[in-house]
Amino acid sequence: MLRLLTGLVIVLHGLVHLWYVALARRLVDFKPEMGWSGRSWLFTNLIGDRSTRTLASILMLVAAVGLAVGGIGFMAQQPWTRRILVASAAYSAILFGLFWDGDMQYLAGKGLIGLLIDLAILAGLLVWG
Repeated sequence: MLRLLTGLVIVLHGLVHLWYVALARRLVDFKPEMGWSGRSWLFTNLIGDRSTRTLASILMLVAAVGLAVGGIGFMAQQPWTRRILVASAAYSAILFGLFWDGDMQYLAGKGLIGLLIDLAILAGLLVWG
């Protein structure tokens, strides 16, 4: 039962990355309390706002797929799951850092909770096996 619940949380964590895709593609009207602004402390000044959002939507989609597939594999006890989840959680954590907009307000919606979940996944897999 714990394996099923953990796998479900991982799948849902992956699917939350689709919210960043929706924000990046401007599929919803942005309000500051919604979280990520579509800007990056690193990429926006280098490649511009539109290119940053396009890059974010592609990379976040990859993270969503990796975590969702990894979570399903975890529930099904597949042997490849550990590699996929370690790579996907590390990748997701790096994305949250790279695409943070640099503003300290609304950190939970800008990836702080996602980062903590990624770190928990990594700790669970690397420390506790």
